[in-house]
Amino acid sequence: MNRAQIVAAARGWIGTRYHHQASVRGIGCDCLGLVRGIWRELIGPEPEIAPPYTPDWAEACQRETLLEASARNFVEADEIRPGTMLIFRWKTLMPAKHCGIASDDGRFIHAHDSAGRVVEVSLSKPWARRIAAKFDFPGVTD
Repeated sequence: MNRAQIVAAARGWIGTRYHHQASVRGIGCDCLGLVRGIWRELIGPEPEIAPPYTPDWAEACQRETLLEASARNFVEADEIRPGTMLIFRWKTLMPAKHCGIASDDGRFIHAHDSAGRVVEVSLSKPWARRIAAKFDFPGVTD
């Protein structure tokens, strides 16, 4: 799979309504569900089943659950390129709990509850400063 395929798959989810813990294109997903759906579309069965989680799971558990799972299943990236998964930390000293897919021209695709759906937006300074980690899908090529 190449980076253009990842971005195209992510763009196929644009407009999908935000729904906590869901991962069905055109029906509903959250940020993790978007990445899970892209994985299924391009790679196959998910390597792990996400356990049930509440909207405040990161604050409640105080563990880097999202970063730990990403490190087990993705490849750490040195730079942001189209198709790179971005993981965001909302506040300093809090676990990272949001993710999206870099597209191109300084943009990324994500499901965000305040947007109410999957959207492609600018990776503006407020977003960029919250990046906690960058990962590539395994086996990605240019």
